[in-house]
Amino acid sequence: MGSFESLEWLSRFLDETPGDIEVGGRPRQVPNACWSRVKPTPPPNPQLLLWSGEMASKLGLARPDGVILGGGAIIEGMDPYAQRYGGHQFGIWANQLGDGRAITLGEVQLENEVLELQLKGSGITPYSRFADGKAVLRSSIREFLCSEAMHHLRVPTTRALSLVTIGEMVTRDVMYDGNPAPETGAVVCRVAPSFLRFGSFQIHSASNDYSTLQTLVEHTVKHHFPNHSVSDDTGRVRWLTHIAEQTAVMISHWMRVGFVHGVMNTDNMSIHGLTIDYGPFGWLEDYNLGWTPNTTDTSRRRYRYGQQSQIGAWNLAKFFESMIPLMDEPNLLHEALDAYTNISHNLQNDMWVAKLGLDRFKTSDQSLIEELIELLQVVETDMTIFFRLLCSIEIPQIDTLSSAFYDSSTIPTEQWNAWLSKWWRRVGESPSRSKMRNANPKYVLRNWMAQLAIDAAEIGDISVCEELYLVLKNPYDEQPEYEEKWFQKRPEWARNRVGCSMLSCSS
Repeated sequence: MGSFESLEWLSRFLDETPGDIEVGGRPRQVPNACWSRVKPTPPPNPQLLLWSGEMASKLGLARPDGVILGGGAIIEGMDPYAQRYGGHQFGIWANQLGDGRAITLGEVQLENEVLELQLKGSGITPYSRFADGKAVLRSSIREFLCSEAMHHLRVPTTRALSLVTIGEMVTRDVMYDGNPAPETGAVVCRVAPSFLRFGSFQIHSASNDYSTLQTLVEHTVKHHFPNHSVSDDTGRVRWLTHIAEQTAVMISHWMRVGFVHGVMNTDNMSIHGLTIDYGPFGWLEDYNLGWTPNTTDTSRRRYRYGQQSQIGAWNLAKFFESMIPLMDEPNLLHEALDAYTNISHNLQNDMWVAKLGLDRFKTSDQSLIEELIELLQVVETDMTIFFRLLCSIEIPQIDTLSSAFYDSSTIPTEQWNAWLSKWWRRVGESPSRSKMRNANPKYVLRNWMAQLAIDAAEIGDISVCEELYLVLKNPYDEQPEYEEKWFQKRPEWARNRVGCSMLSCSS
């Protein structure tokens, strides 16, 4: 295992796309650019708190101290920058956004791929607007654990390499209610093929900078989609269709495991179909199609669980609109959007086949699924526990699944037994249990679990973080030693606690 100095650093993005002529500096508008060079703010006392051995092994890195990963040193080969992008936030165009608290150290050439290393929470950039560019331990733990947990759930995602505390306090108003308080500052190093988003392209189209848009598209396809060509409309539509399909796959996995992103703005949508920007995310406790963990979205619930696929389509439509200036026949873009709709529908059917252990999808299964979805919402029912217990059911009686319900006295027994009997007949009394266990995780990063890890870490105990990191590496395994502790419904203390039932975009 080597050091950061031994890595082969690249700067393809900076070399091939237009950038800001000013280095660092105050938050400002940066027209006609894809990036701004900027250095991380050196932390007073960086300490490496969490480390992904898996990601480090992939990069060929030995465990370092926290200096570089906290933003305290730039080595030869690194060329740090913040990316400029725009986006639709809650359906409204917000113009220039950009990396307000993320700084890319550079790209690293591995044997068969190139990965970008980015520090989140490492200081102010030209895109920080009125913020300080810092992050806190609370949100950093959530991002570190969730990135790695999602990977092991087989959900397309960015990865996390490390979490470093910076040795200073950062003031945050957690609920935006006028009660700011100091919190421990922290930096996460996250890893992806790139952090290009839908908004990376939208910003140039919105400002009529079609030359930069064209350059960015060519760079992106050359390095990240080498099997595609954008020399004509046919090629452009094929490329965009590929992105649409990857997006559909990602969201289908979210739905499968009960994950709610919480802030599906177009600036938070990866062109690689990866889950990025872990902010107010959460997993369903109660199977509630209308639930969102984001306090900012509580009135409209735009990004609720049951609408994530539709929001994916809306975001893609806005992304595709930004490509119109490059198209000879813009109407062809409808093909890419139609492809998303079709594959989303097929993936949803495939998801239910796997979750219910069916041999294949039949048209008649639609009513079975619709009845199930309706029943799951009649009384408070834990999604993860219900489907995991269903994997091993031997007798189609709801009492064998009673521990999935928050109040067993409210279970509509007759309705459930009727549905279970119908399902049992459909699977010939022999569901594909291996298929079901492979689709229905036993362990997910519930918000109350993350909060326990945060509470302990804030008083110097990282053992809960480390235990959850280990448990969530094998989310489909039984792991009986952790069952009593982590295969549980949301405890009552977490029902209305900030950080468990509700989160803000504050970091």
